[in-house]
Amino acid sequence: MRRIGESVPVNPGLIRDWAYACATGLEAQRAEINDLNVFPIPDADTGSNMAFTMAGAAAALDSVDADAALSIVTRSLADGGVANARGNSGIILSQILMGLADASDLAAAEQDASFNRLVINGLRLASLSARRAVSEPREGTVLTLLQVAADVAAAEVASPPADLVRAVADECAVALEATTDQMIELSKAGVVDAGARGFLVMLDAMVLVVTGVANRRRAYRGSMAHVGHGDEECSGSGDTDFEVMYLLTAADGARIGALRTELDDLGDSVVIVGDSSTAAEQFSVHVHTDEPGAAIEAGLRLGEVREIRISCFLLDDHRSRPGANEPPPRNKRAVLVLAQGDGSQELFTAAGAAVVRTDHGVHPAMVAEAIRSADSAHTIVMGNGMIASADLVSVGAKARSALRSLVFIPTLSMVQCLSALAVHDPGESPDVDAFAMAEAAAATRWGSLRRSNSKMMTLAGTCEIGDTLGLIGSDVLVIAKEQAEAATALIDLMLATGGEMVTILAGAELSDDARDRIGDHLRREYPGIELALYHGGQSSQLLQIGVE
Repeated sequence: MRRIGESVPVNPGLIRDWAYACATGLEAQRAEINDLNVFPIPDADTGSNMAFTMAGAAAALDSVDADAALSIVTRSLADGGVANARGNSGIILSQILMGLADASDLAAAEQDASFNRLVINGLRLASLSARRAVSEPREGTVLTLLQVAADVAAAEVASPPADLVRAVADECAVALEATTDQMIELSKAGVVDAGARGFLVMLDAMVLVVTGVANRRRAYRGSMAHVGHGDEECSGSGDTDFEVMYLLTAADGARIGALRTELDDLGDSVVIVGDSSTAAEQFSVHVHTDEPGAAIEAGLRLGEVREIRISCFLLDDHRSRPGANEPPPRNKRAVLVLAQGDGSQELFTAAGAAVVRTDHGVHPAMVAEAIRSADSAHTIVMGNGMIASADLVSVGAKARSALRSLVFIPTLSMVQCLSALAVHDPGESPDVDAFAMAEAAAATRWGSLRRSNSKMMTLAGTCEIGDTLGLIGSDVLVIAKEQAEAATALIDLMLATGGEMVTILAGAELSDDARDRIGDHLRREYPGIELALYHGGQSSQLLQIGVE
């Protein structure tokens, strides 16, 4: 006879909801977690790295069928986490997702897809793999909370799922408070561990999707004014200049131990995680070192190395001081936009803008680096709804200087950005040009079509998984089974208050039928309105529509 807690099977949709809730929660707590970042080095990016990694993992689910099995959903989520992992904390996060995927495979093999068993095995496997991944595990980190979570879940095996997830989150909250006294770096700064705080966000997200009630946590703050790279009491990471990360495809995974040893000799904060579910094993590699070239060559001796990322701690610290030893910009004016899809990039490039691709998430550092690369005296930046306002403010504080002015135009969509670029005039003064662009963007009403990933209540009623949703701004106002039906209904709503021109950016998954029906509908019902329909290729939406 099954116990109560083991009788509840797992709906794959719950895992999707949890992934999206994790991404939302980590994004919301990004600044707080960054402020707590003391270990392994005080570079204030743990929150950003975890948010970026989770956003990439959740985005990987967009290409997974709505009715996909649990094992497919969890494996896609884990693969997305490994592929998008940023920093030490991002790699550990990817192992939490990998533990869930391995637990799902185990459930399929044992023919036991119960919620409690999945959570218990997932946390146990995540704890083991994360601890193995780190060369020198320390207590008082996320590794400690992972072990607490696994132990509490095992003890609550007979509890209802809601009670189990609440118990795990609450006990980990207690364990988080204790991290301050478990590590000298944390105690000196008066903070809890940043990575552990991010893990608690993920546990609270599970509580939210299982119970429908969000946990309320106190703000975890601490003073880091006295913590720096040169602090003698910080771990050895503070003495290294570079963070190196890459993805490694190795035919012989047995030699990974030798790679770990070699990287330990080259530096510290070594983390190596992988997916051994394929013949050619995939690994994500992370190390802090003064010899980035040697760290990469060590991987090349084992197999193919790709997606190499090298960050210079000292350079980042130097660049955070606006104008420090900065040469005069070479260019007079630049426009920088965030975009998704090959077609969108081509449109913006043709209009004279530099593009930051955000198909798999965006990190503020990517935007700051693009601003520096533009090397312009005046730079106009349009985020197009793909980066939080707080992050843009942070980017501006770091990239603006006496020699480089920045203007952020608050566009919420790529179609608004196209309207702004249509009136961009490099011959005008910077202020007049930016004002005209902002005015054009604000005058463009925008909407979008998206596929529903969950059943939820909207302003248009209750939608089911797989429905096509029509949004104006962030509000769902149309629900339909077919893309064409939703598209024409959305157009009618948006043109009810008039308009002279309709611009549409078609996403990668917009059907040919919907595309044809949109053109026919506008020509038949609105013969005086101009239509510009482009292939954007974005995966996050079926289409974006702008009305001027």
